[in-house]
Amino acid sequence: MNKGNKLYLAYGFFMNPKQMANKCPTAAVVGTSELRGYRLLFKGAHAEAVATVEPDKDATIPVLIWEITPADEAALDRCENFPARCRKETVKVRLDGKSVSALIYIINDEVPPGRPGAYHYNAILTGYEAAGLDTDILRKALLTSIEMAESLGGEPL
Repeated sequence: MNKGNKLYLAYGFFMNPKQMANKCPTAAVVGTSELRGYRLLFKGAHAEAVATVEPDKDATIPVLIWEITPADEAALDRCENFPARCRKETVKVRLDGKSVSALIYIINDEVPPGRPGAYHYNAILTGYEAAGLDTDILRKALLTSIEMAESLGGEPL
């Protein structure tokens, strides 16, 4: 890895190669892995929710690992509305049999669960399919997020 670059874990919109190329043209895929101890959800306003993760000791999420430059990270900060909407954390994952540290964006806790728009969801689905990852996890996250939103007294999604 080039000096100054970081590893970035994509689990949502930026699993889609086209979306990542548009925002971070110098980023390069370095592999896939699993983020253990987290589950995938959608959080945000009705039909505008975005993918996020939250701790769940029994869950595992497939992730796409990118090598990003400082300029790519700045672009991701803008896209993710950091720090207003989300925070950045460093997590450990396995890559090529080794434990590595990688950057991950997580939507802030106070943002309620919700339903993503069709464009956002389909962009993520395309990314999962392009990486050969299990799309059932994505579908489960959608259904869980809708159920959570409705149980919190939100209008039916």
